[in-house]
This record gives sequence, structure tokens and C-alpha cells, in this order.
Amino acid sequence: MAFRRRTKSYPLFSQEFVIHNHADIGFCLVLCVLIGLMFEVTAKTAFLFILPQYNISVPTADGESVHYHYGPKDLVTILFYVFITIILHAVVQEYILDKISKRLHLSKVKHSKFNESGQLVVFHLSSVIWCFYVVVTEGYLTNPRSLWEDYPHVYLPFQVKFFYLCQLAYWLHALPELYFQKVRKEEVPRQLQYICLYLVHIAGAYLLNLSRLGLVLLLLHYSTEFLFHAARLCYFADENNEKLFSAWAAVFGLTRLCILTLAVLAIGFGLARMENQAFDPEKGNFNTLLCRLCVLLLLCAAQAWLMWRFIHSQLRHWREYWSEQSAKRRVPAAPRPAARLIKRESGYHENGVVKAENGTSPRTKKLKSP
Repeated sequence: MAFRRRTKSYPLFSQEFVIHNHADIGFCLVLCVLIGLMFEVTAKTAFLFILPQYNISVPTADGESVHYHYGPKDLVTILFYVFITIILHAVVQEYILDKISKRLHLSKVKHSKFNESGQLVVFHLSSVIWCFYVVVTEGYLTNPRSLWEDYPHVYLPFQVKFFYLCQLAYWLHALPELYFQKVRKEEVPRQLQYICLYLVHIAGAYLLNLSRLGLVLLLLHYSTEFLFHAARLCYFADENNEKLFSAWAAVFGLTRLCILTLAVLAIGFGLARMENQAFDPEKGNFNTLLCRLCVLLLLCAAQAWLMWRFIHSQLRHWREYWSEQSAKRRVPAAPRPAARLIKRESGYHENGVVKAENGTSPRTKKLKSP
């Protein structure tokens, strides 16, 4: 299975060989795990890579339901889905983004940003749909008090745990993709910043048993990010199309406010009124004043940093816009050449001969001398 058409062969296991064949290498590793399911000896190990671990039967009103909690074996499952994400990344790049970018004839800088936004549009759209489905089916939107009630939320439904594992796998796969995609050195620090922020926040919500609150906050944030990257793709296709940027700018500040309000409501007020305020890692309880303050400070700092970057970019955009407008006003209008006055003889022309208005010749008659 080849993802790219290659016109040049590279030495085996060289740097260029790994870069151009990383998706094929990942596909071979995934295929080995799937083949392991066919044999009884290796099936148990293969299931360790594919399915979430640490399942437990929890009694409910209708009977029993299977829930999950986290543990060290989750790292093996995350590693497997990192390779799955690398394969999907290559498929989207090869069969969608590369074909579109060839038609647009973008520069190197715009081509790099186009690929980044194209990948994130697909990821954010799928994550928003998936996250919204989980939040609705679990009843977190209809009952906001469930975000902090019955804390700690140690036992997770299958779809909640699988969602978090896939999220961690995606953002972990983004680190080697910086090398595989040969991202420009100027872009690496910026991309590393938001990748690390995603990993810290998602892993924090997963490990501190704040999975319900994390789902709702991710839904809000991913919706705004999808709108931004969709607007950037539309801008690359047509530079005069900036309507989606205006919509994103209007929604961005409102989303930051909603995230901060919901976080303070759930952590600062909801968890603070719970009775089990004790630090007990074995039971998954981190509901102490210090932990709550650290989580709130991290969330507030991240939202403030995002808001500062947003304001800075908007001010720069406005300065560039007004400088262009003032430059257009300063350019003087090109002077029109003076119209030449053509002295025409009285009468009119007919067949190149000037005729008088009364039909007589306009030339003066010569008087014959006697």
C-alpha cells in the first residue's frame, strides 16, 4: 500500500527513506497487530493494543454496565492509535490536500499553512461531531450539575474513555509529523506551543478525573478552532473572502468567556461544596483547595494567553489595513494630457474638400485685374 508516488529511490532506513515512507511503515506495524488477532496465542496481546483496558462491571438501576478506568496499559493503546492517526494523516494529505493545493498554486509559506489548516479542519470537524454525540448521549448538557456531582468520576463509559485515548493519540502523533512533513523552522515553535497545551489540558482532565468537564470545554474550543481553520482555507482559495474570519472573531471572545465561566462554576463552586475534599490518588480524588487552584490558574492562564494573541493579531491586521488605505489616498491621480485645440475651417468636409454651408466654396475668389 503506497501513499505517495515516488520518482526517486532512497537508501534503506535513511532519513529520506523514513520521511517518505513513514505512513507505509506505520501501516505495516498496524497490520502486524491485526494479524495477531487471528491466532489464539497472540490474540490477547493484540487486544491490548486495540481495545481500552481496565474494564469493570458497575451496578446500575437497569442491571450492570461495563465502565473503564485508566492505568499504565493505556499507553500501549495510545501508541497503537498514534500509528492509526499517522496513516489517516497521510491519506488526507495525499488524496485531498495535495490535489487541492496543486490547483491553487500557493507559495511555500501559504502551502505550509494550507496543509496545517486542512488537517486541523478534518480533525476538529470529526472531534466536534463525536464530542457532541458523547455529551448528548451521556446527558451532560441537559444536566450541568453532573459535571461535578459524584466526583471523582473514576469509572468512564467506553465512548468517553475511547474519545480521550484518541485525542491523546492525535496530539502525540503531531510531534513526529513536524519532522515527517518538514515543517519550516519558523513554524515549529508556534506549533509546539499549541500541541503541548492540548496534551497538558487533555491529559490533565483525563488523569484528574475531570473527564465530563473536559468534554464540554473541548466541544466549545474545537468549534471555534474549526471555524478559524475553515476561514483560513477559504481565504487561501479566494483572498477577498474574509466573511468567515469576521464570524470567527465574533465567536472567539464569547467562547473564551463561556469556558472561563463554566470552569469557575464547576471547579470553583461545584467541587468546593462537595463533602469528599481529600487528596486520595488511589481512589482518584484530587478535590483539594490546592488542586482546584492549580487547575483554575492553568485554565485562566491558557485563556488569557489565547485572548492576548487574538487581540494582538487583530490590532496588527487593522494597522495593515489602515496603512494600505492611507497609501492609496496618498497616491496622486495621473494628470490628463491637455487636449489639443484643432482649428477647423468654417463649413464642412465632403470627400476631403471643404464646403461652405450655403453650398459655395469657402475660398476667397481672386479678382481678375482689368
